[in-house]
Amino acid sequence: MSYFGRISTGLFTAASVLAASAAAFAAAPAPAVAPSASERVTNPVAEFAGIDKITGRIITFDVYIDETVQFGALQVTPRVCYSRPDTEQPKTDSFVEVDEITLDRKIRRIFTGWMFAESPGLNAVEHAVYDVWLKGCKQKSDVPPPTAAKADTGKPKTEAAKPNAPAQPADAAPEPADDEPASAN
Repeated sequence: MSYFGRISTGLFTAASVLAASAAAFAAAPAPAVAPSASERVTNPVAEFAGIDKITGRIITFDVYIDETVQFGALQVTPRVCYSRPDTEQPKTDSFVEVDEITLDRKIRRIFTGWMFAESPGLNAVEHAVYDVWLKGCKQKSDVPPPTAAKADTGKPKTEAAKPNAPAQPADAAPEPADDEPASAN
């Protein structure tokens, strides 16, 4: 057999092996749990970070979907929080509504839109005193869900009741506590 005859036989054998392995791969069952590339995970908790520009303090806080949490003079309400499975490149976004409580106690909407955890500066809420941005989405939180908090308020307290203070007229000034110095008039 010539040199070119051996190469063509080798190529024919390789092509046969490749065709057989492709047929075996096509016949193998597809994994049932594999998410598609466009599938997103809906999460019950959105994680935010906020900065108080006066004190310089940065606070991270969790908010359940459709729950409103107050951060300073801002009320933050996430409506949805989507992420991707851990096996894919991160892409986390949340549709958020942010209201400001004004000095005259009115509520004014200052932000409605999508926030992106991978681009926190893109749609972060920038306020004169507070900034808020999305850090991520979670399936669980250390903060009890709002339904659990409402259920706890209906339960009787097990602590002993403290005696009631004597009633004071509405226009009377409260007496100073023991640890506060009394003012000399």
